[in-house]
Amino acid sequence: MAIKFAADAESAATASEVRTVTILGSTGSIGCSTVDLLERNRELYQVEALVAGRNTVKLAEQARSLQPKMVVLSEEAGYQELKEALSGSGIEVAAGQDAVLEAAERPAEWVMASIVGAAGLEPTLRAIRRGVTVALANKECLVCAGALMMEEVKAHGATLLPVDSEHNAIFQVFETERRDAIERIILTASGGPFRQSTKADMEKATPEQAVAHPNWSMGAKISVDSASMMNKGLELIEAAYLFDMPEDKIEVVVHPQSIIHSMVGYSDGSVLAQLGSPDMRTPIGYSLAWPERMHTPAQRLDFASIAQLTFEKPDLDRFPALRLARECFTEGGSAPVILNAANEIAVQAFLDRKIGFLDIAHVVDACLEALPFHPVTSLEDVKQIDRTARVQATCFIDERFAIATAS
Repeated sequence: MAIKFAADAESAATASEVRTVTILGSTGSIGCSTVDLLERNRELYQVEALVAGRNTVKLAEQARSLQPKMVVLSEEAGYQELKEALSGSGIEVAAGQDAVLEAAERPAEWVMASIVGAAGLEPTLRAIRRGVTVALANKECLVCAGALMMEEVKAHGATLLPVDSEHNAIFQVFETERRDAIERIILTASGGPFRQSTKADMEKATPEQAVAHPNWSMGAKISVDSASMMNKGLELIEAAYLFDMPEDKIEVVVHPQSIIHSMVGYSDGSVLAQLGSPDMRTPIGYSLAWPERMHTPAQRLDFASIAQLTFEKPDLDRFPALRLARECFTEGGSAPVILNAANEIAVQAFLDRKIGFLDIAHVVDACLEALPFHPVTSLEDVKQIDRTARVQATCFIDERFAIATAS
């Protein structure tokens, strides 16, 4: 099994009464939900470090509340403002990529890895190499460097806990001691805001429409990924590495209510499912308190009011990103790295109104066609492939944007 269970449960149970934690990506959606739970359980946790991108105001607010030993901005431009905001607090303030990596290496027992995109890979690896518990909310880490990352987890005796609601759900019902009886994993997808839209409507979709998820409150990038179903494609790759399952045993089903977060099917015909309201504080809380459970303010399910749960097959014609992700995982090597990098660039271009919504998948597909696939044997390989794919994607986008502007 890729994730360690029993041994970790024993070690976690004998850990110190107050657990030290670090949040990589504290001002994003996952980070803010984690902060909320820490504020509700102050007697159980001591914050070692908070790391954010550029949101100086929110980071200062979190620091004043949680009193971490260190706060870090990845972008150096906000350093002076943050230092002034926390003057006299005794909290160490730093900025820049080296400081982010330093924060990841500080002595916290539990690290939330929620820096969005490929930027989160190296800080997450730094935490893993300390052999601690890492709550993984950054699926791009495993998409870009799944084999490398799982090797590091094993080599350093780290514990990897999935935070994505789907993988956390699987984690809760995955019978490790009887894994030979597991026939399939079923990832559920909400279908996003365009589940019933025509391709003509999707072609005209605005960023505001794409980020308006019907069930979940998420950041802009992940919301667009959900709308295109690229998010589910990335989650499929993540699940393959986390649970050591072949791609053909991982199914995706559209479940608009977002009540069943994922399922595991067994050889006797049983299907075990984890249910809950669409609130990320449930999987975060499960990871934060594991191997115990903690109280969270998530709304409790009222089955009578839910009335029905429905399921659909994903439409690969309207949502080709899911097909591309499967193909990239099967290809292996650099293909998933290219997929992720091109998608990140294309999503940002869509949010900047340079390209249309359907162009996102077109840009990704074009990059996969244009760039040769290579083996990935090191973090440097990942970085180089990522850079090359971003340049290629930017070139495609600039060409499209120039044509659109000219017309």
